Amino acid sequence: QVQLVESGGGLVQPGGSVRLSCAVSGFPVSSCTMNWYRQAPEKGRELVAAITWPGSTTTYAESVRGRFTISRDNAKNTMYLQMNSLKPEDTAVYYCRADRRGSPVWGQGTQVTISS
Repeated sequence: QVQLVESGGGLVQPGGSVRLSCAVSGFPVSSCTMNWYRQAPEKGRELVAAITWPGSTTTYAESVRGRFTISRDNAKNTMYLQMNSLKPEDTAVYYCRADRRGSPVWGQGTQVTISS
């Protein structure tokens, strides 16, 4: 089966950190470009970060550059998003997406709320 499952979200204070995970089933996480998107209330879905295939070039939205880091662990077949220095405007549902040939594969999302 081809499936992405996000985890790691929750309630975090401003300035805090959290690491999101995207567990990949059915194909190697290293075999395609992987992405993190987010969707805040009343806003559209926004590309946050990507890590490419071939190679592992990383790309970040300007709003998160320097604070977030995307990575993948081939042994665990998992993609991560390390989020530091969190701001209230980072509050959103975070989704992982695999850019597989033919059609992208989406996870169901994990809620991240930054609030004091």
